[in-house]
Amino acid sequence: MIRCFDQPYFLAPEKGGEKAYALLRDVLHETKKVGIAKVVLRKGEHLAAVKPLGPALVLELMHFAEELADPKELAIPEKVEVGKKEMAMASTLVEGMTDKWKPEKYHNQYREALVNVIDKKIAAGGKEAPAQKLSQSTKATKVIDLVSVLQKSLNQTQAAKRGSTRAAAKRRKAA
Repeated sequence: MIRCFDQPYFLAPEKGGEKAYALLRDVLHETKKVGIAKVVLRKGEHLAAVKPLGPALVLELMHFAEELADPKELAIPEKVEVGKKEMAMASTLVEGMTDKWKPEKYHNQYREALVNVIDKKIAAGGKEAPAQKLSQSTKATKVIDLVSVLQKSLNQTQAAKRGSTRAAAKRRKAA
């Protein structure tokens, strides 16, 4: 899972540093600790975590505290009453949409399209490459509005209940 996060780098020991590398990896693993470091890469200084991953060490870039947004500045509702039925429906919906994590299922479509454009420009020999249409895979995907799905389901359930109540009342009047 760690490799799926943004900006992980595998670390390798330099010649003669194998023992120190293995020692750091093993002690981090045994103590369930993470090393914190400052590193300088292309875009300047970064905060990073050094974590063991099997036989390797992985350096994962992090944000400095001043780079983080303060949730107190957001209009986040703290206490909203949610009914048991709503929670049950939401849980059912989430469970129905849940699948096993398959990282190979996801691809960087932007990067693939960019490489394709670069390849076409190279093939055109420096001339202007023909304009490219959006493919089916680059079109926006439909985002499910969970609240509206739950509301629709609730409305259907309530309508069904009202219908059965009216039918029962008519039967009582007829009897």
